[in-house]
Amino acid sequence: MDEPEAGTAQTPRLWDAAGAWRGVLTAIGILALTRAGQLLMIWWLGGATQEPRTIRERLLIWDAGWFLRVAMDGYPEGYTYDANGTLQGNELAFFPVYPILIRAGAAIGIDPGTAALGVAWIASVGAAIALHLLGTSLYGKKAGWALVAICCSAPASVVLSMAYSESIFLALVAGTFVAAHRKVWWAAGLLGLATALSRPTGAAAALGLAVAALIAIREPGGRKLAPLAAAAAAGAGVPLYLGWVAWRVGDLSAWFKIQTAGWGTSFDYGVSTFNFLKTTLRTGDGWVPMSVALILLVALAAAGVALAQKPWLPLAVYGVVAMILVYGQAGFYHSKPRLLLPVLLTLLPAVVAAARARPRVAVLSIVAWALFGLWYGAYLVTVWPYTL
Repeated sequence: MDEPEAGTAQTPRLWDAAGAWRGVLTAIGILALTRAGQLLMIWWLGGATQEPRTIRERLLIWDAGWFLRVAMDGYPEGYTYDANGTLQGNELAFFPVYPILIRAGAAIGIDPGTAALGVAWIASVGAAIALHLLGTSLYGKKAGWALVAICCSAPASVVLSMAYSESIFLALVAGTFVAAHRKVWWAAGLLGLATALSRPTGAAAALGLAVAALIAIREPGGRKLAPLAAAAAAGAGVPLYLGWVAWRVGDLSAWFKIQTAGWGTSFDYGVSTFNFLKTTLRTGDGWVPMSVALILLVALAAAGVALAQKPWLPLAVYGVVAMILVYGQAGFYHSKPRLLLPVLLTLLPAVVAAARARPRVAVLSIVAWALFGLWYGAYLVTVWPYTL
């Protein structure tokens, strides 16, 4: 939906529309409830496992180790091989914004693991604020709170408490689209560039921002240079990092080879996703694969409903491209719900419905969703033995 410039007589300032400090603190409170509830579930489920670990240890597993190595040891000079000469994945697969922030925390004397968690948790607060502002800008204050609650209690939202880059990416991508929707182009460009240097999916956000810029310059009397500069800055992020990896290794396709060697990640136009769905729904054994398959199908259906409701075009473009990247690539099937978390498009139908429903109905529905989603994430980092 297109709106006039923020602060005009027709449209109140976003800060006021979002409820000012009270509205923002409510969004942070919703985030805090989801995080505290999920940490309690992790503690409870972890006590029943055969491998005793503290909550901190569970929040610092899997990809967290890679980010910490980048932060403290830097990136390797080239490819990494095992004793048999087989190419392995290495730290060059991980984009730099999160490791830089961890390193900054460690530089002032904070333990690296604590710094990694601290950065992720602070970024989660930023994500809650940005999500509330985005939902408010698009659909109103109630939608802003609903977007925070639904996103931060989704089945893979446990990564918002872990030393993963999702919290930073979510804060940055939501902030980028808030700035673009309110036509604050300098902020959209800077946030878009940081988004693109946080995760490869930042390329999808850059495309969405480019669409917002094109819409802006086509408006009568609209600014030309600022929107184009913002889109150019965001669009440069992913190519800059991939180009730097290529230069460092001496191979134009270095980043892609490292990803494939380490995590089996390659774009196969959805063949592996289709085969996973077909096999799991027909003969799958185990409830986690089945639940992932259902999550993937429900997310597709939700995206279809969202597109039928004609959301703001830049957000729709970002969501569609991000989903193509998730569904179109080979890799660990159990990581796909996590990769879908920042897409946002799949959440819009529920957000709009919650904003229009009676408060009691909306709250009860979101609480039911949260109980399952938070438990699901806690289960994956305690009982489920594989990477998230």
